[in-house]
Amino acid sequence: MTEEEARAWLAARWPQAACARLELYVDLLLAENGRQNLIARASEAVVWGRHIVDSAQLLTHAPDAASWLDIGSGPGLPGLVLAILADQPMTLVEPRARRVTFLRDATEMLGLGHVSVHQMTVEKLVPGPHRAITARAYAPLPQIFASAAHVADLSTVWILPKGRSAQSELEAARAAWQGVFHVKQSVTDDQAQIVVATQVRRTAR
Repeated sequence: MTEEEARAWLAARWPQAACARLELYVDLLLAENGRQNLIARASEAVVWGRHIVDSAQLLTHAPDAASWLDIGSGPGLPGLVLAILADQPMTLVEPRARRVTFLRDATEMLGLGHVSVHQMTVEKLVPGPHRAITARAYAPLPQIFASAAHVADLSTVWILPKGRSAQSELEAARAAWQGVFHVKQSVTDDQAQIVVATQVRRTAR
């Protein structure tokens, strides 16, 4: 997906105001990337396809989710992108202090009052189900399920971009976890896939 195609993909699905807010977020992200390593420098030139659309597409797998949790949010990918495009409550969990500072500053500048930022690991998050959970470049599937099971229930939709490792990670997860699993094609990369899971629970022993 070229940068022009990425912008057109977004413009066809969300109003101009949301796309303008994404422009501001990209400006903040690239400026901060000069101070701390938020995204690979090589990906700055393809930020719209590689990071923005790659994040935004996750919303299409749970468009009506009443609340979201983004684990290991880093610079807000995908959490802040999803929060710009949807008005549902968004919880960002990130343990690194400098990234948390960026997330809080960006949230304020973008006017995202429905976003909460927590400096901690997900294991320390107060138990209680979120309707949709995502994590981008965070951990293998079995570790994600194990670390966040206490903030999910059987109705939670897990939307987990996994690149080319989706099938192998899913096979590893099935050793300890069961549920309804689907592997979806990414719109940004023919080789990348997204695991969408519901009814996730530990396998009975």
